[in-house]
Amino acid sequence: MKVIVSDSSPIRSLHFLRLLSILPELFGEVVIPPAVLHELETPASGLTPIPRSELGVLSVVAPNDQSKVQELQSVLDKGESEALVLAIELGVSIILMDETRGRAMARRLGLSAVGVIGIFIKAKRANMIGEIKPLLLRLRSENNFYISDALMRDALTSVGEQ
Repeated sequence: MKVIVSDSSPIRSLHFLRLLSILPELFGEVVIPPAVLHELETPASGLTPIPRSELGVLSVVAPNDQSKVQELQSVLDKGESEALVLAIELGVSIILMDETRGRAMARRLGLSAVGVIGIFIKAKRANMIGEIKPLLLRLRSENNFYISDALMRDALTSVGEQ
């Protein structure tokens, strides 16, 4: 079975839209490290907590190489650091991550990063969801998710929406 590791942002966005269930269909088993679970359950600054009971499609697995996690924490938060180390340890090639610094580090470590917009594009191409524009607009307006106008335009064009 395929496995993918996720950081908190894609999980938070999909939970908000009640679309978490598409992840296993698209990627197989979805794994998060303990620090990501902690970020979801006890978020910083005004984000809504997501209890573990609402994350049923996810497995929690701790990375083994804590020294590598510590090294990455010099530039990333603990959730991103644990997720990247776990992805390497599990031998996955793709990680679910939205944050720019985390995505850049993923590339340096030989991983491809897919964010929530990429998830929507993949789900639409697999006929799992209809239009992605309403989802992106909801994330922007109701969930304070930053999406530049250019990125929005590119995403919509890539799936034939205007």
